[in-house]
Amino acid sequence: MEATDQNKNAKAGDSPSEIERLKEDLRREHDMYLRALADYDNYRRRVERDRSAAARSDKRQLILQLLEVLDGFDRALQHMGDAPSSVSEGLQLLQRKLLSVLEAQGVTPLQSLGETFNPEFHDAIGTVRNDDLESGTVAEEMQRGYRWGDDVLRPARVRVAS
Repeated sequence: MEATDQNKNAKAGDSPSEIERLKEDLRREHDMYLRALADYDNYRRRVERDRSAAARSDKRQLILQLLEVLDGFDRALQHMGDAPSSVSEGLQLLQRKLLSVLEAQGVTPLQSLGETFNPEFHDAIGTVRNDDLESGTVAEEMQRGYRWGDDVLRPARVRVAS
């Protein structure tokens, strides 16, 4: 009986320094746990942000390729000449359909003609003499520009009045 009383006293009578050491170990382990949890959360957010950025970049590339197709429709419609009206109407229908698909994705054309030249929205490829327009105003649009949300997807290629 005396031996079991000594074991109880040994366990219950752990020195205060031993208890403090164990408490410190527990605090340190808890801090490491919290840091690991925060690191994992930061990693998860970073991976999600990178994945989202990659998806947006891929979508942007696809939209730019579709804009080239839309430019092809613009050029084809300008050169229809004596083509039957059914061909012209069919091309216009396809052009409108493609434009509506792009607009559903947040892509909208920039309005350039008659606007003051702005290098953020316009890419000047030359000047043109025009007495009807103030100098620095967009006189001709050679290639339409587009926005995607708040970003300029492609600036308009324009000629500016001088």
